[in-house]
Amino acid sequence: MKHRIVVLGAGYAGAYVAGTLARRLSPADTEITVVNAEPDFVQRLRLHQLAAGREIEAPQLTDVFAGTGVQLRLARVTAVDPERQVVAVADADGGGELGYDTLLYALGSHGADHGVTGVAEHAFDVARRPSALRLRERLDSLGRRDEGGSVLVVGDGLTGIETATEIAESRPGLSVTLVARRELGASLSAGARSHLRQACDRLGITVLEHTGVEAVEATRVLCADGRVLASDATVWTAGFTVSPIAAAGGLEVTESGRIVVDRTMRSVSHPNVYAVGDCAYAIGDNGRPLPMSCASAGYTGRQATDAIVGRLTGGKVPNTKLEYLGNHISLGRRDGILQMVDAEGRAKPKYVGGRKAARIKAGIVRMSLWGTSHPTFGLPKRKRRLAAAPDLSVGKTARPLENGGATYG
Repeated sequence: MKHRIVVLGAGYAGAYVAGTLARRLSPADTEITVVNAEPDFVQRLRLHQLAAGREIEAPQLTDVFAGTGVQLRLARVTAVDPERQVVAVADADGGGELGYDTLLYALGSHGADHGVTGVAEHAFDVARRPSALRLRERLDSLGRRDEGGSVLVVGDGLTGIETATEIAESRPGLSVTLVARRELGASLSAGARSHLRQACDRLGITVLEHTGVEAVEATRVLCADGRVLASDATVWTAGFTVSPIAAAGGLEVTESGRIVVDRTMRSVSHPNVYAVGDCAYAIGDNGRPLPMSCASAGYTGRQATDAIVGRLTGGKVPNTKLEYLGNHISLGRRDGILQMVDAEGRAKPKYVGGRKAARIKAGIVRMSLWGTSHPTFGLPKRKRRLAAAPDLSVGKTARPLENGGATYG
């Protein structure tokens, strides 16, 4: 019987792991199924650009996984039962259950409202493609008005900064305000903070620092200090959270619901479950939890892949790097900030700004898309031809899987 690997989520982490496992494990002895709610790959790194009006490529997952042997199930995950080793899903046909031998949990994160009244009813976000498209429609309608309109972006993290600057640059007829709970760019170096302020001034963005929000209404935002801010479109970017599915299933999670994993991305409570990306609570090489980020998705994805392959083949499980080097922030299309951090996660004094930083960020986005669009790096056909024979071209022979299959290193 084939070893069943089920991957939940086809974002940056899930798609990468599924494709890499398909490349490294024999299709004769492993069966890989990816469960994803949407039919296309979502470039989450660019959802703020999609909302602002730019056209963003969205490869169809059927094309992404064509020829790899990976099976795609378009469905929404509704529950995980690690004791029975099944996943419950809902789709157009009603859904059902999928059994697994190894589960890779990569359901990512979504916007967190932190219990603030009115966020769910009245605010937009750029954490998911449908919500980004709804914001785009709203901005389009404001742009058609003679008097323009006001856009309020709540949140001073990287998503809030990128969203505010992208909207201000792409839609100069709108008035954009960025509401920051702390000092703007508090985690950046002094030079990078100055660059960020200059960018906001250049784009005409009003910045309100040290301002908390207590409620969001249809046409205004109520601040903790009593101020009332008019808003035709409120964009909520004040943090992210994860689905409660893992906690409800009995997996050990943090208070925020992230799955607690060991150094190899294996659940500390259920050893045949792995978690990667935003939903994994992983400790980096510096002894600190890895932040929710695309970079963390890459590192945790590589570690989980190596661990799954090593354990299935009886080989060594290596420790890949788990580090966080810095932040890449886009400030519209032609400006940006590259801020490196030290081993403690603190901003280093030097930074890269301007067009060079924008080009670096654009390159990272392109590489992330290419890696997802080519999940097996063009090798699945060659691998299938060699699945039952020694790999003489590189001097390696097939190694047996624990259940009788073979893989190539």
